[in-house]
Amino acid sequence: MARSNPMLIERWKDGLFESIEEEVVEEVPLTIYVNEREVVTLLSLGEYMEELAVGFLRSEGFFSSKDELIGVEVKDGIARVAIDRDTALVEKLMEKRTVTTGCGKGTSFYHPLDGLRVKEVTAKVTFSPEGILARMAELEGKSELYKRTGGTHNCSLATEERTLIFRSDIGRHNAVDMLGGRAFMDGTALDDVALFTSGRVSSEILLKCAKMGVAMLVSRSAPTSLALKIAGEVGVTIVGYARGRKFNIYTHAERIAR
Repeated sequence: MARSNPMLIERWKDGLFESIEEEVVEEVPLTIYVNEREVVTLLSLGEYMEELAVGFLRSEGFFSSKDELIGVEVKDGIARVAIDRDTALVEKLMEKRTVTTGCGKGTSFYHPLDGLRVKEVTAKVTFSPEGILARMAELEGKSELYKRTGGTHNCSLATEERTLIFRSDIGRHNAVDMLGGRAFMDGTALDDVALFTSGRVSSEILLKCAKMGVAMLVSRSAPTSLALKIAGEVGVTIVGYARGRKFNIYTHAERIAR
């Protein structure tokens, strides 16, 4: 269960100082080992650690099929993942990557070749405007820890009709990887789903979405120019500023029903 602690702080409001109790989310490290080799340490809320490890490693290219994933064991902040594959090349590429704008809340990597390695996303999913706004409202309604602390990002995988998986974390990268990990372990088909997120759409979030084979990415925030460039090339629909009764369609608008 996600952890948060009450903390006595001072607040300034309307010219006055007051002492109040504020709920603050915890930040928990998870160190991932692949075939007994340390790969990375992620910072998260401390829940869904198996999903996070699997989703992160799959997104980074350590494996692509269930046959290659032998097993995962998470204990005392360490995830030990066994993979039936030589990972030396992937690890070498990771060493040359740049830590992206994760807001200090997690670790994600970007390499200029990432966009070239992603297969074109060809899923025929379509959403109506009403479906987009309903699922975004559902995302915000499920964000209880955010309402209490303001310290999390929230993501979901949803069809036009309902939310399938919801995850919340201090890092938006982590939350997306948890979705990918859960869907991968369950064998969930993603042809008719969109990924909804409360955070901005940066290039690495877009790439994680595309690597999952999800064809639509919806955010209540803004996309970056690099995310839009890659999305246009690999076939992902990006919808931004989905708030209230409006949203912007940036790429591949054909997936929005008229």
